[in-house]
Amino acid sequence: MQNANRYCVFKYRPTNHRSPPQPQVPESLAHRRADVVKRLTSLTTQVKAITDFLSNEEAVNFLKQDKTQNMAFLQREYSIGPEQIDALYHYAKLNFECGNYSVAGESLYHYRSLSTHPERTISALWGKVAADILLQDYTTAMDDLTKLKETLDLDTFAPVARQLQQKAWLMHWALFVFFNHENGMNALIDLFMQDRYITAIQLNCQHLLRYLAVAVVVNRRRRNVLKDLVRVIAQEQYEYSDPVTEFLRCLFVEYDFDGAQEQLAKCDALLASDYFLVAARESFMEAARQFLFETYCRIHQAIDIKSLAVRLGMDEAATEKWIVNLISNARLNAKIDSQAGTVVMQTGTLSPYEQLLERARGMSLRTFSLANTVTGMLKSS
Repeated sequence: MQNANRYCVFKYRPTNHRSPPQPQVPESLAHRRADVVKRLTSLTTQVKAITDFLSNEEAVNFLKQDKTQNMAFLQREYSIGPEQIDALYHYAKLNFECGNYSVAGESLYHYRSLSTHPERTISALWGKVAADILLQDYTTAMDDLTKLKETLDLDTFAPVARQLQQKAWLMHWALFVFFNHENGMNALIDLFMQDRYITAIQLNCQHLLRYLAVAVVVNRRRRNVLKDLVRVIAQEQYEYSDPVTEFLRCLFVEYDFDGAQEQLAKCDALLASDYFLVAARESFMEAARQFLFETYCRIHQAIDIKSLAVRLGMDEAATEKWIVNLISNARLNAKIDSQAGTVVMQTGTLSPYEQLLERARGMSLRTFSLANTVTGMLKSS
């Protein structure tokens, strides 16, 4: 039908000088549009007192931390009561549904500063994060995500199923921010590897292990969490697996280099088709090859470059050049025998001093995370 329609020519020959007839808007759509415009006009009128107040910086300075006092102050001085503040929430929601995300985000910000309704305040924060993401303001979105996480972590009296569900939602929404923020990979690891959140992943959304695995592989400074991640992947292999998680499992659990090589080839195609991971494709493949090379060298003292090229999915010349760069940049204790076509790498165990430093780094990261959590709880209380 498409090919046939290409050759159909429709000629309009007006009998007079009038313009061609315009397409008619369906009555249902016209009625819907009129209803939305009517609601928006009504809500704009209802929130005018609040918007006028918020535009007056001197008046805003009189607001205090206590929202109850602020409500009494607004009611007494500006005749702004709970009805107007509720109207601000609906005004923000309607603007969000109409695609006016900047107005929605600003209105939700002010609503959270004035409202004493706990459930709607959390809902407004979810809406603010969504507006930030759609506006591609990832710096503000990161800050709002942190506030949302702190709020959810304090809600310990909610049913366990609800807590797990909200944490799963938070991690899914956070993907839009983490993979577009300069420090997103670190933030993803910090969030996903917390006990409560890794539990939510294992129970509700095992597929998020893919994104956590990519973040850990790409981020060389966070390899201290690799052991814990591999343990979780091994536990969840019967519930969920993909080429990324299988690559790590084959390499670090089974020491199956043939299987790791096969999964690495699949990772290239998988990351190329993943909305969030496509930008990390090259860095992941580079880091994954390095993992494969280092692990293979720990087991074999002398490695044939030709066979290693096959495992890395590269040609022999490119493999040799890649190994030379890796040895020089990473300062590995290895050398290449060009005549024999082999790589000789002498790996030793970490000295007690190096082991102590590694443990100290891990403890400092945990202490830093704990301090941030306590600080957030004190601010919220």
